[in-house]
Amino acid sequence: MDKPRLAWAITGSGHYIEECLDFLLTLDNVDLYLSQAGEEVLKMYGINLDDVRKKMSVYRDKAASAPPVGHFYKGYYHTFVMAPTTSNTIAKCVLGIADSLVTNLYSQAGKCKVPSIVYPCDIAPEMETTAPSGKVMVYPRKIDLEGTAKLRTFEYTSVVESVDELIITVKERLKSLA
Repeated sequence: MDKPRLAWAITGSGHYIEECLDFLLTLDNVDLYLSQAGEEVLKMYGINLDDVRKKMSVYRDKAASAPPVGHFYKGYYHTFVMAPTTSNTIAKCVLGIADSLVTNLYSQAGKCKVPSIVYPCDIAPEMETTAPSGKVMVYPRKIDLEGTAKLRTFEYTSVVESVDELIITVKERLKSLA
């Protein structure tokens, strides 16, 4: 490893997943982590993992102990991005539950003081999102919005509300490291 990389995780949310992936594929020095549901969602949206693997390493949630989290202890990553992120993953992160690859990555990033940038799928009481069939309206529950609000208070965590804000925040982070 010449210099630290960016770790990016996709969970089971389809919330502007194609736009997130389009941006992700423009970046260099990135490793992609997929939750089991994230892998399923990519298939639902017709995204071929082989195309992604041509650009970056892809790690799948296949081991109970999530061995790749050790990379944070070795300084392998400078930033962790979760985009898009399900309300389930947000809830687990807020409660400190690290029982999957992605939630363990978030936990270990924080323990190693590595900044995280999170794009939750539930950010407003009424919002448009993407489904495999196109745009749909959703109405996140109060508990889901509370989880997003709580995550905003966590150290080393930036919560973004749109793909545009995600792009700006990631680019600003990368620029600050240059």
